[in-house]
Amino acid sequence: MLTTKNFKEMLAEGRTLTHAPADEDALGPLKQLTGVWSNVPHLAGHGWNMIALPFIKEGSSLNYRLLLNQYNEKHQFGLVDKGVPNRGVDLNEPENTDQFVATLDYDQSITQIAAMDFPESGEAGPSDLPIHHEPGLFLHLTNLATTGFDIARLGSIPHGNSVLALGKARTIDGAPTIPQESGLPIGFQKLDNPYLAPYKHFHENLFQGVFDPTIPNDLLAKANEGVAIVKTTELMFDSTIESGGISNIPFIKRQADASRMTATFWIQELADTDSNGDPILRLQYTQTVILNFFGIDWPHVSINTLQKVV
Repeated sequence: MLTTKNFKEMLAEGRTLTHAPADEDALGPLKQLTGVWSNVPHLAGHGWNMIALPFIKEGSSLNYRLLLNQYNEKHQFGLVDKGVPNRGVDLNEPENTDQFVATLDYDQSITQIAAMDFPESGEAGPSDLPIHHEPGLFLHLTNLATTGFDIARLGSIPHGNSVLALGKARTIDGAPTIPQESGLPIGFQKLDNPYLAPYKHFHENLFQGVFDPTIPNDLLAKANEGVAIVKTTELMFDSTIESGGISNIPFIKRQADASRMTATFWIQELADTDSNGDPILRLQYTQTVILNFFGIDWPHVSINTLQKVV
């Protein structure tokens, strides 16, 4: 949060749009994001995605398919807009109550390495297929953050969705605790239900020999085994908080409504250092978007482990 001194400095300085330097203090907990993150060679293929989709196949009693992707990613955080003013007044006190926001823009691009679905549709696509592009903004609410929420994320997805999620940041000594969450449709707990045949198929026949969609975060925890993580900055976002939400074009709203999103990013400082003697930085995330169709909430989960390269 801003002190009285640097709040006045920001007020006097006004708004500044610039390439984001690594030491931009106004970004607060977002500061270490500046730069480019990717699946460097030793982390190649650490991106995993699972999504259930409405689907009819002749001879099958199911009305959906489960699609899994293995992918590589480039995630770039580029420009900072300092001192974005949100104007207001306090009606109980004769003074202005302006909020100032430091904003970091991002561009996420994902290319699949492999894909498989069940039941097979013939539509999973080849390797080297671009499967996602998302521009957006991360916000640091430098002052007047309500009920403790000091960060926000805005994203735009080419399918026809836009999301606003609020959240909190905190610093952890050492490695984060990766939450173990079920990838099964909400309300389903046992794989012996015939309707869950696609999940049971990949539980018994792991995708690429390692990914189990019933416990999607498992590979994040395994990626941390044997890695000396000194400090972690945790960024948690939730579209259901206060004024957050997801907006969809009519087709998506009608067919597979993206209703809510939660995501956690972990910026990790390693004990290992780079050629300049600075800590090597890693970025892990897990994101769950709930899709609703046929009256069922289906988790669409994406995870990855990246390293900062620029």
